[in-house]
Amino acid sequence: MATSGGMRSSGGAAGGSAGTALAGLDVLDLPAGGPAVGRAAGRLAVRFWRALWPKLLAVALVLVVWELITLSGYKKSIWPATGPTLVNLWDQLKTGLLWHAIGITMQSALIGYLVALVIGTVVGALVSRIPVLWAGVGSLITGLQTMPSIAWVPFAIILFGPNNTAILFVVVLGAAPSIANGLIAGVDYTPPLLLKAGTMMGLRRLALWQYLILPASLPAFVAGLKQGWAFAWRSLMAGELVVLVLNQPSLGELLNNDQSLSDLESATAIMIVILAIGLIIDALFGAADTAIRKRWGLA
Repeated sequence: MATSGGMRSSGGAAGGSAGTALAGLDVLDLPAGGPAVGRAAGRLAVRFWRALWPKLLAVALVLVVWELITLSGYKKSIWPATGPTLVNLWDQLKTGLLWHAIGITMQSALIGYLVALVIGTVVGALVSRIPVLWAGVGSLITGLQTMPSIAWVPFAIILFGPNNTAILFVVVLGAAPSIANGLIAGVDYTPPLLLKAGTMMGLRRLALWQYLILPASLPAFVAGLKQGWAFAWRSLMAGELVVLVLNQPSLGELLNNDQSLSDLESATAIMIVILAIGLIIDALFGAADTAIRKRWGLA
């Protein structure tokens, strides 16, 4: 009997082992990381909604204020109503002219910003590491940053003529000082002890910049890049409103044409497009800034 009981016990143990093995095989049939992937997707959706709903609320508030002004009858003959303006915007988006203008404007913005990025980074790196340049040029960079972009337009037209080069010149002068100041601020706040440690470890010149100075100054530098884009976008709009390049319809030129025709409805639609592009680029910079702050343990 005991032997029989022992056999039953052994059989039960074997059955339990087999059941465990089968359970393990069942798990293998499930998608890899299924529950974890679902939770990650849920967290991503929550973060996306948290970032999106304040913007949607702001848009809703603007529309409500806009509609209240319309209902009040303020300058009823020229003030654009909300509904017709949005319809006008939709009609323009269905045409090739607006998309062509967006393409030309974005091309100018990208080229001008990249040139400003190179110039601002080089100037900021030199000024931040050479005391004589910092004493002589530091305040000049800040002075250039505070100058209104529209003030450079007559100078650019005289220098280059009414063409796209004049617009790019205004964009570069608008963005480069902010980028340079961002890098200078980042280098200034790099702890001297960290620089000494890097030098003792054998880092020199470009290696010191690549592995120590630039990573340490990255938060301030990214802030300068973001501010530089804001100045570049404003400078570009100012340049396109004044410098009308033949056969190159841009957003600024479309806005200028609507002004000449006193078409406030179409002008408002173009302004919505300009604002939307600015918000999209700002969101991209915001995402980069958030990623850097998380990497630094600040968020």
